[in-house]
Amino acid sequence: MMPSFFIAHGAPLLAIEDNEYTQFLSNLGKELPRPKAVVLFSAHWESAVQKVSDVNDYKTIYDFGGFPEALYRIQYPAKGDKQVAKEIEQLFAKHSVPYEVETSRGLDHGAWVVLRLLYPEADIPVISMSVNPHLTPEEQYKIGKSLSELREKDILIIGSGGTVHNLGAVKMVADNVQVDDWALDFDEWLARHLKDWDLESLFKYNSLAPTARLAVPSYGNEHFVPIFYAMGAADDQQRATLLHRSYRYGNLSHSVWQFG
Repeated sequence: MMPSFFIAHGAPLLAIEDNEYTQFLSNLGKELPRPKAVVLFSAHWESAVQKVSDVNDYKTIYDFGGFPEALYRIQYPAKGDKQVAKEIEQLFAKHSVPYEVETSRGLDHGAWVVLRLLYPEADIPVISMSVNPHLTPEEQYKIGKSLSELREKDILIIGSGGTVHNLGAVKMVADNVQVDDWALDFDEWLARHLKDWDLESLFKYNSLAPTARLAVPSYGNEHFVPIFYAMGAADDQQRATLLHRSYRYGNLSHSVWQFG
């Protein structure tokens, strides 16, 4: 059975960098069984109602500014898969998850930065999915759980975001600096409860986790919540494994969690 993943997409610069993290993701894509399709929940696509993309050919969205010109020349011409999109719709209907179909939106950098590192040939069909940071963690988990049987069909489910993502605290001009203690404290708390599949504590991370308000600020929780969608997709195999964790800019975490 295909596992599900939470993968940090970091800063857009990852798309043109060669470092420990980009090398890890490149190797991960080679080591995983080849999926039939990828279903990806992106922190950079927010909607009040769950969106399911049904797109033939994705355009590449450059939803950032002030970066090197090389980033804006990157193309990731992934294709969709109407059959998988229809299966997702049927599963949402079965589990009473409200949804809407999106037929024109391209892939934002939360999606294509990760996908390009995993599958540089853009030869795996993609179903892009929105997230709703205003739902409770329980509701986000339920949405992921409703799609769990897709993993039996060799479909890879990914939540793309960041466990520690506070743009007001990152030190973009000081890359290789000591990691802030508050970022480490939050990630260590998270790791303990993920490995125990302690949903009761994880669903209350905002009040229980140390330094949660720094690691997951209220204005940026959309980057954290994809982890609940990815976890829910592996509810039938409640096992969490930390595959990689590193940091940039003092506190921006590059975490990769495998579920199932």
